[in-house]
Amino acid sequence: MPIEKLKKFLDENQVKYVRISHSMAFTAPEIAKMAHIPGKELAKTVMVIIDGQMSMLVLPASYKVDFDLLKDAFAAKEVELATELEFKELFPDCKIGGMPPFGNLYNLDVYVAQSLAEDERFAFNAGSHTELIQMEYKDFERIVKPTVLKFSVKIDS
Repeated sequence: MPIEKLKKFLDENQVKYVRISHSMAFTAPEIAKMAHIPGKELAKTVMVIIDGQMSMLVLPASYKVDFDLLKDAFAAKEVELATELEFKELFPDCKIGGMPPFGNLYNLDVYVAQSLAEDERFAFNAGSHTELIQMEYKDFERIVKPTVLKFSVKIDS
């Protein structure tokens, strides 16, 4: 079960969290609506390749990656969205698209959007399309040690 590795990591680091089960959903807006969580407090994980290096981006569901901002933040020559084929093997215990924002558990660098870091707490996929974990952002920052950057913009409603 995908959530077990994550729960073990959270428990070992004495993180308080809530586990939220919901009906099968694949898009961040669907999940936010089902779980009754504001889009800004639901994180989505986006995999990108920055100058040939696979990286994990974490941003609010109500935002999108601005690739120009991302390229500038890294002073990168090339930034592209990774395909499922390019990253699925990195997360053998997760459903595709259900990866939690814990790149440190998968030997990946984690970059968090400044817009998400402003929230007191947030929720995220826990390795599947039917479970979320909700926790304090400060605990996430303490145990993941992500780099916070400005690379997202709010999605027009």
